[in-house]
Amino acid sequence: METNPFAVLSLIVAPAILTNATSVLIMSTSNRLARSVDRARELSKQLEETTRYESEDAQRRLREVNAAKRRALLLLHALRSLYLALGAFASSAFVSLLGAVTAPAQLAVLVITMEIAAVIAGMVAVGAMVYGTLLLLRETKIAVRVISERVENVFDRIERLDPMGSKENTYP
Repeated sequence: METNPFAVLSLIVAPAILTNATSVLIMSTSNRLARSVDRARELSKQLEETTRYESEDAQRRLREVNAAKRRALLLLHALRSLYLALGAFASSAFVSLLGAVTAPAQLAVLVITMEIAAVIAGMVAVGAMVYGTLLLLRETKIAVRVISERVENVFDRIERLDPMGSKENTYP
């Protein structure tokens, strides 16, 4: 290992910073999951109160509850992946610290083993974080699609109420 103290410091600090970033992602993902579950409950409650499942509103709610279910599952998978990343980043930092402490003891086999373990843990962590982030992107795409459909429904209703489409009411 180099005698440069910054090399050891970077091996410890990088996983620590990424651990913090992953923790923030976990918190925001947990909030998103809670909101998605709340939305699914509300939609389910509205559907349970209806008797006409063939109505336009009921069909929209059925599509939205299905989207909320898919969103919740994606968020749950993302959380699992991010928790794996968090544990792997913490492990990488800890193993790097142990390696830095044992390096002066001239136990080459142990130090090399710890270096390899730290790198593997870091690679697992980065991979899990990237995968979790990709799942979050997929979930966001579903959320945006649902919102877009709702906006389209609103504009359709407005147009039905104002079939002449007055010029001062232009919508994007």
